Amino acid sequence: MNWSGTSDLKANLMRLWERGDLLREALAESHRFPLRLPLRTPDSTTLSNRFDKVRLWAAELAEEPILRLELREVQHRVQGAQRLPACAWIDTLEDALRWLDKQSEWNRFIGMVETTRHSLPGLLPWLEKHPLEALDLESDWPRLLGVVSWLVNNPHPNIYLRQVDIPGLHTKFIETHRGVLAELLDLALPAEAVDCTKSGSRQFAARYGFLDKPVLIRFRVLDPAIAWGLSPLCPDIALDAESFSHLCISARRAFIIENEINFLAFPHLRDSIAIFGAGYGWEALSRCHWLHGCAIHYWGDIDTHGFGILDQLRVHFDHADSFLMDRATLNAHSLFWGVEDCPLRVDLLRLTQEEQTLYRCLRDNTIREGVRLEQEYIRFGWLNEHLRGLVSYTKDLCNPST
Repeated sequence: MNWSGTSDLKANLMRLWERGDLLREALAESHRFPLRLPLRTPDSTTLSNRFDKVRLWAAELAEEPILRLELREVQHRVQGAQRLPACAWIDTLEDALRWLDKQSEWNRFIGMVETTRHSLPGLLPWLEKHPLEALDLESDWPRLLGVVSWLVNNPHPNIYLRQVDIPGLHTKFIETHRGVLAELLDLALPAEAVDCTKSGSRQFAARYGFLDKPVLIRFRVLDPAIAWGLSPLCPDIALDAESFSHLCISARRAFIIENEINFLAFPHLRDSIAIFGAGYGWEALSRCHWLHGCAIHYWGDIDTHGFGILDQLRVHFDHADSFLMDRATLNAHSLFWGVEDCPLRVDLLRLTQEEQTLYRCLRDNTIREGVRLEQEYIRFGWLNEHLRGLVSYTKDLCNPST
């Protein structure tokens, strides 16, 4: 029998709850109630052949006090005129909540709505849009409102997130709730207090005027003769991007190297520095205007993403050259070819003709399916040979003891 029973009607009502529609009644005048629940009823053939079961079905529906049944009259060849359910109604929201046993959740949500209406009414649209998520956040809601109120009163605070000092708020609370706080703050703050060019959890601090953990640029000075104000040796150093941008380094060449060990083992070279690569994140390095006066050599993997990173680097430094990212290097290390799992499929517009030819071969699988050569597989003899043709090269330049 495919007729609607009380369990079916209750399941339909539960779906409204799970979509948040019933909780939205606390905020929106929807005029949903009385609520009509569609009813699957017996057809005329079933009514004639299985009348006893039909009558039992109707009696079970009538026993549910929450439901108000709308009846229709039907004719039975033996029993005569009969009144059977045609549809079911729930007259009030209170009846619906009682049937689903959701009065407690409703009351909790009403409390959140009233608190928000009195303190930050601009956040009511968020409660209407995300009522079930709001219920999950009920215990933290007062603290979330406290953070929003604090930032409304202290726009562009220019401090770190953990420095926000609100009673009852632990130092990692804002970091833990960045996602929901971003939605709330966008509703509560004036446009001038939000940097709309920043988005996502990683840029939360910058979006709302907090200090962010500085991006570090790691580098090695490969020539002790370069004057730059610190050690006369060639240490491995990391500086925040702002400090790095203000360095006065008399280098003529910068090698940007993606692999860490290759960066650490890169030979000592006259007039040169090595910078540990940042993948697709070139914004921090772009502040360093003095790099425009250096020849830049980018050494990454020979795969589609390696050329994609090079393409993005040229957004900021259009004079950057690729280094050991050519067909000869690829062919010389064919024993070490790997497979690129998710290659790029887009066109890259900032590559040279030679780079473009190799990139398309990799992208279009004309060499082999998904071929890639990770830079750590390139022999250092091959590296040294190419460096000799590029710069003045001295193997132990920065090791005075040898």
